Amino acid sequence: MAISTASTANRRIRRPRGAARTPYLLIAPAVIAMVGFLVYPMASVIYYSLQNYNVTKPWDNGFAGLDNFRRLLFEDPLFWQSLGFSVRWVGVEVGLQLVFGLVLALIVNETFVGRGLSRALVFSPWAVSGVLTTGIWVLLYNPTTGVSRYLADLGLIEYGAAPLAHPGTVFWAAVLAELWRGVPFFAILLLADLQSIPGELYEAASVDGASRRRRFLHVTLPHLKDAIILSTLLRCVWEFNNVDLLYTLTGGGPAHATTTLPLYVASKAAQSHDFGYGSALTTAAFLILTFFSIAYLRLSKFGAKS
Repeated sequence: MAISTASTANRRIRRPRGAARTPYLLIAPAVIAMVGFLVYPMASVIYYSLQNYNVTKPWDNGFAGLDNFRRLLFEDPLFWQSLGFSVRWVGVEVGLQLVFGLVLALIVNETFVGRGLSRALVFSPWAVSGVLTTGIWVLLYNPTTGVSRYLADLGLIEYGAAPLAHPGTVFWAAVLAELWRGVPFFAILLLADLQSIPGELYEAASVDGASRRRRFLHVTLPHLKDAIILSTLLRCVWEFNNVDLLYTLTGGGPAHATTTLPLYVASKAAQSHDFGYGSALTTAAFLILTFFSIAYLRLSKFGAKS
């Protein structure tokens, strides 16, 4: 009787021929898409980074080994200048966007008349493309018809001052333009997390005599920790790779004063047609972002319960 029961159970769990392959067949389209759109381009960039590949000098093309990386590390001051500007750009932009975004999220999270309209106005710049944002700010910075003209009328600056053309002002002029577009990202993300905090926690803190500042420090911020870490990491990567606004606003100038590493890659690959060296710069940027992302997530203890 026991033998018969066991054989019956074995027949029940026996799978049809080829059933074990079904899961792999189902995920095959996604795997093929990932290989085609992610793995292959990355492998191509790494391959070309080891080559001398310049379409304007085909006689010099061929295997270069690590020469492109030696060149960017020891012979190219513009690489270090663009990398330094990228780090400065990311630090200033993400820091200011986080602070202003958090302030706006706290404001529009309160209950007041016209809150819906206020939220729409706060979030609207995020829907504007980088090129259109550039158009808006180019008009604002125009020395004859923009804000500069009115500031000159007040005696604050000289007539004809062009914030985007002067090395001393171009950085903060670009920062302000990107700040207008980037703050809503933090406001949207942090507002969504603010609305998930149970109101009972604030009530309990108030009963215990906690002030508004203490409620913010000990209730609000701990609940926003993971949202802040994730949003700042995403924004750091996006700002590091920022091309559209800076390219259309300043073109990397004046005198490479606003050239980020991705802009430098574009100038080397797309304009100078030096795809081998451009690929080496891209690989270096990829390694820098990968190391930063891993270190940031580990040091910030993302996902860990406090």
